[in-house]
Amino acid sequence: MRTQGLIDFHAHFTTPHYIEAAKAGGHVQPDGMPEAYWPRWTAEEHLALMDEAGIAKAMLSLSSPGTHFGDDRAARSLAREVNEFCAQEVREHPDRFGQFATLPLPDVDGALAEIAYCFDELGADGVALLSNHAGIRLADERFTPLLAELDRRAAIVLLHPTTCPGHEELSSGRPHPMIEFLFETARTVIDLILSGAAAKFPRIRLIVPHLGGVLPLLTERVEAFRTIGGEAADRVTVADILGRFYYDLAGMPSKQQIAALTSIARPERLLYGSDYAWTQHELALRLLASLDSVLADGHPDWRSLTTRNADLLLGQKPER
Repeated sequence: MRTQGLIDFHAHFTTPHYIEAAKAGGHVQPDGMPEAYWPRWTAEEHLALMDEAGIAKAMLSLSSPGTHFGDDRAARSLAREVNEFCAQEVREHPDRFGQFATLPLPDVDGALAEIAYCFDELGADGVALLSNHAGIRLADERFTPLLAELDRRAAIVLLHPTTCPGHEELSSGRPHPMIEFLFETARTVIDLILSGAAAKFPRIRLIVPHLGGVLPLLTERVEAFRTIGGEAADRVTVADILGRFYYDLAGMPSKQQIAALTSIARPERLLYGSDYAWTQHELALRLLASLDSVLADGHPDWRSLTTRNADLLLGQKPER
């Protein structure tokens, strides 16, 4: 398979009913952003952006705050609704859209049922998981059956940050995506590594968002603390495990951020991401131009590179 144009691994959709359900569940201001920031997604507007930006295909996922607002049954129903909506958009535009399924976590039984339905009936390409679900991080033992099933299927998993417990003190009243999301991602990824979950479930193909956030800056520090804790010297290092993950380029690219990211990620692990529709049309185009600029020296072929990486990743279909 040889795709002409970018493949966007970090692209989001919403539905009117989903937005109303999220607001009713307490998310009027999504992750501390103004209420008006809720994006009203349409396929037509998304395709217009893709055509202008040279994006061949976008892998659609639901972003934070997910679908679970305190009631398991309601979360299962809402997750099924948004997954069927997304699958229908993929059926109508099979060459332009793909699907990363939404799971009603922290309801593990509901999530396992939705994995089976989305992979085996809807043909989803992977799943999107939040950095925590009602305060439960992915490495928590309560999620072991979930990770085991995703590992069995060698599933693509797009990680996405969300608001965490205690955010009022952590965010100092500022929008959570500005600073806190980058640290929230790091907490979850480091927890996956230090808990042993990343080693226990190595077939999960994890995509870390937002150019790795602050992870590259923490790698050596976390490794040093493992040494202080007396772990065996011949262990697999934090850097080794981070090197197995994929990283999308959604976010605010700069030469400093790219230099940090490429210290832990090989070129074949980089994927393009726009963060549309939460990143609005014009800003998405400006950020794409920024990637062209900051990658001009080290990776002038970054567009074909990330598309080739995406083709290879998507070409390995999950097992049933």
